[in-house]
Amino acid sequence: MHFEILLEEESARVALENILPNIIRNEDSFGIHPYNGKKDILNKLPQRLRGYKKWIPPDYTIVVLVDRDRDDCILLKRKLEEIAGGAGLSTKSSPRYDGTFQVLNRIAIEELEAWFFGDIDALAAAYPGIPSTLGTREKYRDPDAIADTWEALEHVLQQAGYPGPQQKTKVASNISRMMIPARNRSKSFQSFYTGIQACIRQSPAGDSRFPKPG
Repeated sequence: MHFEILLEEESARVALENILPNIIRNEDSFGIHPYNGKKDILNKLPQRLRGYKKWIPPDYTIVVLVDRDRDDCILLKRKLEEIAGGAGLSTKSSPRYDGTFQVLNRIAIEELEAWFFGDIDALAAAYPGIPSTLGTREKYRDPDAIADTWEALEHVLQQAGYPGPQQKTKVASNISRMMIPARNRSKSFQSFYTGIQACIRQSPAGDSRFPKPG
């Protein structure tokens, strides 16, 4: 299977280049296409998906990933679903009659950096000095509830002896290389992770690592 990944920024591209090989199979492939922010991807997504509709093969899945930021998550997801439906593409939430789909819409809550807080061991491995017990502190127990996650991550790095300003793409690369998807505590990351697994299950060969539900 081939994945076409549409993202809102470069730091997400860097992170997923490291994360995806730990989720997909060796025979799978992917292409990542970052945009210039959330507004840019949402404005251009309808035309992009209509373009895919004209030629997308059966073994391709389009993955759209955006940050929630301060948006209403339900309304944002509905907007993504409506854009895909308007382009004539099926989604995981609105599949075809046989349960298969062409588009997986996912939202990082509140921002991509919440996924990094979901794997404290990866944080500590990438930046020695960050305590492995960070996740037990009240502010960091629920990664998806952390407000202003990029600023929070910069603060943690500064406290650990890494003065700012930090470059988002470099931080994303350093941490994502250490991440293990199955242990991530972020619910929005797990939604992305299990969504990719569902895409693989619908491929012709399937994957014994991800058994079909009974």
